[in-house]
Amino acid sequence: MHVLIVEDEASLAKELVHFLSQEHYKCDWAATGRDASEKIAVNLYDFILLDLGLPDYNGLTLLQEARQLDHEPAILILTARGSLEERIEGLDLGADDYLPKPFSLLELQARMQAVLRRKFKIKSSVLAFHGLELDHSTRRVTHQATEISLTKKEFDLLHYLLLHKNRILTRLQLTEHIWGNLLEDDYDSNYIDVHIKNLRKKLAAYITDEWLETVRGVGYRLTT
Repeated sequence: MHVLIVEDEASLAKELVHFLSQEHYKCDWAATGRDASEKIAVNLYDFILLDLGLPDYNGLTLLQEARQLDHEPAILILTARGSLEERIEGLDLGADDYLPKPFSLLELQARMQAVLRRKFKIKSSVLAFHGLELDHSTRRVTHQATEISLTKKEFDLLHYLLLHKNRILTRLQLTEHIWGNLLEDDYDSNYIDVHIKNLRKKLAAYITDEWLETVRGVGYRLTT
């Protein structure tokens, strides 16, 4: 998952980046609203952690900008501004959840997972497809209790495809999810194609029917 952390407190932002990176998220940090606005306009984020108390920008305005995007990132407000009216306004403008400061990093992670389950309409960390099971919490993929060895990037790629099953994902979307920000000239490289090829090869021993469609000139679609 590609996450934008919008936070003007450098120590907290660095702590968030360190923690979430260890939990296999790709993180960008914006210390100002202007920087965040520019990043949101050009990058495909899965999650935005938004501090409303920015020095140069109204956090709620930034929330409105993010909600106008086509790909609809999940948004979680992190702020010390805890009035009931502000919480209601933030949720009314499209935030998916609200976490007042100070907060536990473990609670933040739990809230993020809960938001993702609601967004993708899944009930647990285990996703089943074509006789296989992917457990996001343990980062294991199994077939009848036999674990299938995947690299970190292969796991992340399969997980992302499963969350968006039966939808076409472009190479740009997949690249930003796996590698984070890249120069535009790089997005159409063969990073994704190489990992897709390896993934198909590793799962071929367990899945006999076609599970991943190549959409020529666009990207890929996992079918169920």
